[in-house]
Amino acid sequence: MEILLFGITREIVGKSALKLPAGQELQTVGQLKAWLGEQYPAIKNLSSLAVAVDSEYAEDAQPLTPGQEIALIPPVSGG
Repeated sequence: MEILLFGITREIVGKSALKLPAGQELQTVGQLKAWLGEQYPAIKNLSSLAVAVDSEYAEDAQPLTPGQEIALIPPVSGG
């Protein structure tokens, strides 16, 4: 599973995409967010973090399956 990173999430991780390690299975969006927080604790400090699955915003309970496009959408500020 590949996870695309944007904005501050890219800065925290240090690259524009992540691949889950072999054998790492995440069943839901919520599990993905928890895993990311364990691997990259600064992600837990974000005021919000949206996850898109196949270009659609996803709730924490949404199941994940291999081959889906996952993107982390950090909080956006503007003026």
